[in-house]
Amino acid sequence: MPETLASGLRSAGWLAGLPALALIWASATLYAAPRIAEGLEAEGAAVTSGTATATGEPWLRLEASGRDLVAAGEAPDVAERATVLSRLAALDGPRRIVSEVGIVETAAPFQWAAIRTGPNRIALEGSRPVEIGRRALEARIAGALHPGTGLDDTARAARGAPPDFASAAAFLAARLSGLAKGGRAALSDTVLSLSGEALDVPAYEALRAALSDPPEGFSIGRIEILPPKVAAYRFAVEKSGRGVVLDGFTPSAADREAALRAATEAAAGGAVEDRLLAARGLDPAIDPKGLIAFAFKLAELIQSGRVVFQDGAVSVTGDAIDGQALPDAEALMRDGRPAGVAAGPVALTARPLSPYRVAIRRTADSVLLTGHLPDTATRERVLAALRPRLFREPVIDRTRLADGAPPDLGDALAAAAPLVANLADGTVTVSDRALTLTGESLYREGAARTPDRLAEALPTGWTGQATVTARDAAERRDPATCRADFTAALAGTDLRFPAGGVVLTPAFYPTLDALAALAKTCPSLRIAVSGPADPAKPTPTPAAGPAATGEGAPAAAPTQIASAAKTETPKAETPKAETPKAETPKGDTPKGDTPKGDTPKGDTPKTRGKPDHTKTEGGKAEAAKKDARKEPAAHGKASAKKPAEAPEEPPPDLQRLRAQAVVEYLLQAGARPEQVTAGPDGPAGPVVFALLP
Repeated sequence: MPETLASGLRSAGWLAGLPALALIWASATLYAAPRIAEGLEAEGAAVTSGTATATGEPWLRLEASGRDLVAAGEAPDVAERATVLSRLAALDGPRRIVSEVGIVETAAPFQWAAIRTGPNRIALEGSRPVEIGRRALEARIAGALHPGTGLDDTARAARGAPPDFASAAAFLAARLSGLAKGGRAALSDTVLSLSGEALDVPAYEALRAALSDPPEGFSIGRIEILPPKVAAYRFAVEKSGRGVVLDGFTPSAADREAALRAATEAAAGGAVEDRLLAARGLDPAIDPKGLIAFAFKLAELIQSGRVVFQDGAVSVTGDAIDGQALPDAEALMRDGRPAGVAAGPVALTARPLSPYRVAIRRTADSVLLTGHLPDTATRERVLAALRPRLFREPVIDRTRLADGAPPDLGDALAAAAPLVANLADGTVTVSDRALTLTGESLYREGAARTPDRLAEALPTGWTGQATVTARDAAERRDPATCRADFTAALAGTDLRFPAGGVVLTPAFYPTLDALAALAKTCPSLRIAVSGPADPAKPTPTPAAGPAATGEGAPAAAPTQIASAAKTETPKAETPKAETPKAETPKGDTPKGDTPKGDTPKGDTPKTRGKPDHTKTEGGKAEAAKKDARKEPAAHGKASAKKPAEAPEEPPPDLQRLRAQAVVEYLLQAGARPEQVTAGPDGPAGPVVFALLP
């Protein structure tokens, strides 16, 4: 040994042997530790086997940690746990016994979860059924996972598990195969939940499909699965004569549903093909529902073609619905784009419309016009044909102007408009020179006459088809129930006419509609309607003093003034009382071919009003009043002030006219003539309804 090395070793002394000693100790530990652990576990194996349960598996689990022995599991009761721990303490090998032994308890709610902690690792936690052995349950779960996936099971045995727990646990574990790290599948009693991020688009679609069919006896609860993120996000709407095709991605199921609703409306009865997949990747600055709505606004302007969002921009190509659609698309692309969306190319071609289509849709709430018309004159003509037959319902006009219409389209629509307006619900559709009318009428007679009326009204060269059914009430009630329902329908009502008026106000409609509906289901019901009078008016007090007449003479009463004017100008009375309008006989009002039962209730105030003989009597009084107002001042009294005009007096048969207005409404709404009649005149106040025997 060289002198230098020897001198160095002498200087270091015993420290020089420490590395070698550490190496020897480490080698011994690595070699001996497994043997020690095996020995400790083998020594405790006899104790473990003595804890076997009805499942065939022992509840006690032992694991060596150095020279310590860790005991885990769930003992059936406290006494058995104490017995087992004392037996373990009696062993010679372990340095100490570390007890993690619990007691089997009842879990309420019974909760269990499987969590993906890595690509090939699943952690189990919560409670597992005491009736199922730990190894048996792990084997069932492992069979639902990809091969090579390990389990870290810390679930504790407990009572209270739902039936067929093992099937539900395997079902949930299998769903984790499609989720990334952090995915969680959980059970709470019989409710299954799932959360996490899907690995890819196919995995997301597979999860959606699987969750639609849970194990029998279990239901799906909270589902929070994030779609996968894609690099090239796109959304497309393809429109053709067959319908609408949706393609691309949506960020969520709610966005997908919004796109499907819009596609169904855009298809207008055509097919909707859904090729959408759920995926993330849309710029967070873009609202997905706003993007979908914008795409369908553009799609409304094309007969056939595509609207595509890709690479952050929207483009539209195809055949425009009309020439007006080209500037509309440019304006929409310029001014209507959602935030974050860029404008792409607009490549539309305007072609002649073929077929030329227009539709009128009648519902209880409104009348909707859609399609195309040749010009504003035709549009106004159609609207003019509809509006007189409607009262409360608004007319919503969504038509567009385009060339290519049949030359007599206006005649056909003007003829069909009253027919569809008279229906309770219906649609007129025009395709070139073919017109179809479908719907429901409140009255059987009206439904039966509609096809003939349509055939008579259409211009020459048009083909028409009408399919109208009657909405007759099938229900029939017994008389006692009818009377009780009649009382209930009128409870709390207070139907009053405006002073001097005979026209129904909207406040009447709900009550009268209810009575008419009741009459249709109660054939034996007989209703008498008494029209009310107006409250008595206070007697006007004449103005006192010379200022009342300007001449110092006492002021004459208004009726006396009207009467004096009538005496001084006798010739003016006759022509005013015999005005042709006032002499129009009752019943001569033109009504076309519409039967009484086929006219909508909204026509009542407009087509009937006062019967014509009242116009004659009222016309005489009105003529006298007007003559009095128009009588020139006497010579030398030009500066005299005119006396106050006499207030217009209501017609003498006001109560009967009001009763008739109510009766007519009920007849229009479906009551039969023998069910409704005008009763005796009523006092001032609300309309009075009475049941007749």
